[in-house]
Amino acid sequence: MAIKIVGLIIGILILGVGVYYLAKEITDKESKKIYTITSVVGALIDVTCAALLFL
Repeated sequence: MAIKIVGLIIGILILGVGVYYLAKEITDKESKKIYTITSVVGALIDVTCAALLFL
């Protein structure tokens, strides 16, 4: 259970960093692509850990 909570926190942090830098570097196409992928990975980690935690 502790691993799932830690995974959830890490996913939230990755998602937050991705969204922050995506908003900061909105004009650069290459950065936009990288930070979008980072945000999606963070969201997938969050969804997976949340599903495992609550099921």
